Amino acid sequence: MNGADTSWVIVASALVLFMTLPGLALFYGGLVRSRNVLSVFMHTYSIACIMSILWLMLGYSIAFGSGNNFWGGFEKVFLLGIGTEDLSGTIPEILFFTFQMTFAVITPALIVGAYVERITYSFVITFSAIWMLLVYAPVVRWIWGGGLLSEGKLFEVGVFDFAGGIVVHETAGLAALTLAFFLGPRREKNKPPHNPGMVMIGAAMLWVGWFGFNGGSQLAADGGAALAITVTHISAATASISWAAWEKVKYGKASLIGMVTGTIAGLASITPASGFVGPIEALIIGLVAGVLCQEGTIFVKKILNIDDTLDVFAVHGLGGIFGTIMIAILSLLGFVNGSSLVSQLGGIVIVGIYTIVVSSALIVVIRIFIPLRVSEEIETEGLDLSEHGEKAYDLGS
Repeated sequence: MNGADTSWVIVASALVLFMTLPGLALFYGGLVRSRNVLSVFMHTYSIACIMSILWLMLGYSIAFGSGNNFWGGFEKVFLLGIGTEDLSGTIPEILFFTFQMTFAVITPALIVGAYVERITYSFVITFSAIWMLLVYAPVVRWIWGGGLLSEGKLFEVGVFDFAGGIVVHETAGLAALTLAFFLGPRREKNKPPHNPGMVMIGAAMLWVGWFGFNGGSQLAADGGAALAITVTHISAATASISWAAWEKVKYGKASLIGMVTGTIAGLASITPASGFVGPIEALIIGLVAGVLCQEGTIFVKKILNIDDTLDVFAVHGLGGIFGTIMIAILSLLGFVNGSSLVSQLGGIVIVGIYTIVVSSALIVVIRIFIPLRVSEEIETEGLDLSEHGEKAYDLGS
């Protein structure tokens, strides 16, 4: 066991959990109407709790057991047989479990942004739990757990995805788009965010936490982790500026909401490449991401006519896919060693089809037993009071 590596991954695990609680909760909570902010907090918090338990029970074993190319099996359920002296590389395996658990927490939590203000709490919990086990954990297996899409399996050159462009952002983005399609649009789609300041605070927490997300994925306290943190920061900063600048060009004003959304787009886009590129490549990725993901929001809402409420697919899904493709493009140009365009595109397509098909099937089956959408009356009243019996603000007191 390496003490420095272990210490860094402990810190990184805390940073990634910090991304969800409270970072993502605040980011999404500020974007919705005031009558729905507690429902967003409740969804995010509940998902964090339930995914942690399910990762212990089954998810970790599915992803990192010694099974086959598709499924890890059941040998590591409840961490049976794994003690403090068992290692995964240079760190305790129980710490590797914890670090990966924080990824299993945030991935279904990202989907929350697509269905806010109109979905039932029971459906959120049921869908998220099953989705993590049947979509997220198997995809982790395929790419990070030595499975189908790793080196020498389906493709001679394995899929390069350092910290989750496909594993986290593509799966969450496509599941979000699928859920938004089945749900249909909100009845009032043009209400502004109730608290832009809360959005900025949440985005800033996500930015800081992302150092653990990408830097921690090196699983070592070394120069690779330092470079991952550096390129993560450069991409986020550049995408923030390019999103705001593109807004200014198109609409005459650069908004705070736009700038911080650009931050998240830059972070999602650099995630798969953060272990393979340098600062100049990160600058390019961030510059393009701020414009590409902004145009993606318009494409989803205006062309596809899907009310992905908080732009989960355009920011996370499209950003993760873009960053994954950029690894191969930069490899062709000689800036990245060893990546293949065939394997990168193949991984995106295979995971994309799998995610959409399984997510759609889950929605169709679960809504037979649990209502998918709240009533028109509840949607008008707000989910905070109707679903949870609370409200975030009591201006009369």
